[in-house]
Amino acid sequence: MHRKKISTALLAVTLILSVPMAARAADSFTVDTAHSDVVFRIRHLISKVSGTFNDFDAKIVMDLDNLDASSVRFTISASSIDTRNDKRDQHLRSEDFFWVERYPEITFVSSKIAKAGDDSFDVTGKLTMRGISKEITLPVTYYGKMASPWGDTRAGFSTVITLNRKDFNIVWNKTLDAGGMVLGDTVDIEINLEAVLQQPKEES
Repeated sequence: MHRKKISTALLAVTLILSVPMAARAADSFTVDTAHSDVVFRIRHLISKVSGTFNDFDAKIVMDLDNLDASSVRFTISASSIDTRNDKRDQHLRSEDFFWVERYPEITFVSSKIAKAGDDSFDVTGKLTMRGISKEITLPVTYYGKMASPWGDTRAGFSTVITLNRKDFNIVWNKTLDAGGMVLGDTVDIEINLEAVLQQPKEES
């Protein structure tokens, strides 16, 4: 009888201790676009031209203790491309480049997140652009979390990657009279995100 009471007590303690772990949910973040950016650079003639995408969104689910429960979904409006030149931007939105009427969004959806260092992660997933999907791995730096002056909690992330635009059927170019091409094939992309922690909804 005494042993039965001890076993029952141990079971009760185990259940109590396991409740906080089971109830703990992964952190969910949305992006503060006013403090984030998506920048790209490509060779033009003998230098580089840069531009941005001004309309983008992301949902980041992060559990540092269980990366299998973590995920990233990132969406860019292709028509929001901005190189500070209206005529060039219209060309970039055309069928020669992003063909935004047919392919309005550029998306990245993660499939695996692995720790690469103390504050870095390899985020593997499917990048879809101009109707073509490719698996890529983003080297992501995580800057940690902190309370902001506006009463919320924020986290910082960044990634830099180089892509070949021809992999996504963006092949327009022009041969120069003196030889060579107007545009390079590779594009350097840098993404910096300041994300806001979403508070879980209270059950009614």
